[in-house]
Amino acid sequence: MTRILIIRTSAIGDVVFASALPGAIRRAHPDAHIAWLVEPGIHELLLADPDIDEVITWPKAEWVKLWKSGQRLELLGRVRALRRELHARRFDMALDLQGLLKSGFLTWLSGARRRVGLGSKEGSQLLMSEVIPRGGEKARIGSEYKYLAEQLGFDAGDFLPTLTVAPAAEASVLGKLTAHGLATGGYAVLAPFTTRPQKHWFEDAWQALAPQLIDATGLVPVILGGPADAEAAARIAAADPRIVNLAGQTRLPEAVAAIAHSALLIGVDTGLTHMGTALARPTVAIFGSTCPYQDTGRPTGSVIWLGLECSPCRRRPTCGGKFTCLRDITPAMVLERARAMLAAGEGV
Repeated sequence: MTRILIIRTSAIGDVVFASALPGAIRRAHPDAHIAWLVEPGIHELLLADPDIDEVITWPKAEWVKLWKSGQRLELLGRVRALRRELHARRFDMALDLQGLLKSGFLTWLSGARRRVGLGSKEGSQLLMSEVIPRGGEKARIGSEYKYLAEQLGFDAGDFLPTLTVAPAAEASVLGKLTAHGLATGGYAVLAPFTTRPQKHWFEDAWQALAPQLIDATGLVPVILGGPADAEAAARIAAADPRIVNLAGQTRLPEAVAAIAHSALLIGVDTGLTHMGTALARPTVAIFGSTCPYQDTGRPTGSVIWLGLECSPCRRRPTCGGKFTCLRDITPAMVLERARAMLAAGEGV
């Protein structure tokens, strides 16, 4: 087993959850060539990882565009080109961490003789040489990937998510922070945004929390997010002139560096929040309609989830938009938990 391909094409949070897998493989097979197939943009999270030899991108958006526009022959050519690219690498094993038809197809396309699917469904199991059911401690972060590593005989260890800060991104983001008068350890990252609105804590709650956080800890809130979050971030930042709004101004590697140098991270169920755990920063995760984990695996990481009867509802809320699971989480509760995580960080 010398050449191994990991297939987890998206999303940011899920890639973070699985980020301990290359290290587990490397400890068991020090000389292995480890590659990861992922969508463009997200691939930047993996480039600095010393346990990953190669990051291969799958241009999903381009393929979808070709399909929708009826350019089937062009799409077929792209598929064949990726097949040639993967076959040329002569992978011995391909690991499908998503277990979906699209990821199963990519796994089959790799040409690897041993194709292992994690909880494969949608027919993808027919494209695997073996399927491992999803297992592990459901409440623990990344547990299904830890279980997979153990079943395959890799050295799972504590299997905590891990991210590596890229030097160039670090220099870039430190420059941006310095321009706002911020130094390492002098600010708290806020991650209020994700792709699904039912996972968002309310804007007025963030607006109330930010000045309380400053007064209680002396930490300056720094809002991170993507370009699409800029308007909402501006509304939150308007609550206090001391808030620094960097939403839409950092690429993923810069966000990693900003979090790595922060004193604290508070966020919803989003990739940036999970990065706080991966980077061992004091982290408070606010969950409502989802609850991907309750155990962060670190003494400095904490999850606030009320565990209401209707939660998690995931993509099918039954509350008519009230989102009591999040509304009943108050700024005071979050601040109390944040102070506890900061204290825990001092003892580490």
